Amino acid sequence: MPQATRIENPIVGIGRISILKLEGLGDFFIFLSQTLSHSVRGLFRLRDWRRFLPQCYAIGTLSVPVILVTGAFVGMVLAIQTIEQFTAAGLEDRMGVIVSLSVVRSLGPVLAGVMIAGRVGGALTAELGTMRVTEQIDALRSMGTDPIRVLVMPRFLACMLLTPVLTLYCDIIGVLGGWLISVPVFNVSNWAYWHHTQAAVEMWDIGSGLFKSLFFGASIGLIACYKGFHCGQGAQGVGKACTDGFVTGFLVILTLEFFLSLLLKGIYEAIWGFKVVL
Repeated sequence: MPQATRIENPIVGIGRISILKLEGLGDFFIFLSQTLSHSVRGLFRLRDWRRFLPQCYAIGTLSVPVILVTGAFVGMVLAIQTIEQFTAAGLEDRMGVIVSLSVVRSLGPVLAGVMIAGRVGGALTAELGTMRVTEQIDALRSMGTDPIRVLVMPRFLACMLLTPVLTLYCDIIGVLGGWLISVPVFNVSNWAYWHHTQAAVEMWDIGSGLFKSLFFGASIGLIACYKGFHCGQGAQGVGKACTDGFVTGFLVILTLEFFLSLLLKGIYEAIWGFKVVL
């Protein structure tokens, strides 16, 4: 009997964990459906816009300095890392191609998403988690107000709609950062840098990056708000929710980047064929 108990306990533990994970997944999709429902209706209500605009300032405007600084350094580092190989191949005049395409297609959207997940996602989780711990969310329910409509919807929409804007800033400053290293430092022709950049970067490249960032922003806002709404009690629960929210958001961004890039690459090649960039 004791041996049978030792064999059954791990199985019971695995089953219990699986059930809890499935329950959590179900709760998340219910939370998602409620948020999307309120978001669609909230776009056409003035009172919801009054809650939405302050979140645009907190999430979008205050994130611009961080996005600009990190975007510039990413462009500069990318230029430093690739100039040696391009010079050895006699292609240093095409530095703008690799910098601009790398930033616009992948690095810009991912970088903006990660920065927002770190700066904004943690703040949203802590804010809503503190409201849950202090029972402010329960107070809203007791007054007949839906806390998802009041608290989650404006934050979710701000994250989703402003992440593409911040990504565009990151793209521009990243390409300028690459120029700052390529032209003044490594003596790449200014005309060649911008000429080949213009020839290589298409509207599809810019649009695909902004399209991906739309999903990144929606994921960040949704995960941060969900973690805040379901955090544990006390300061430890809020801190754990912030950590879980950032880690989960980061993993979701990388996963979405892979699958969306694969999808968009297949669509582009099906319509226009293989693209030669050099």
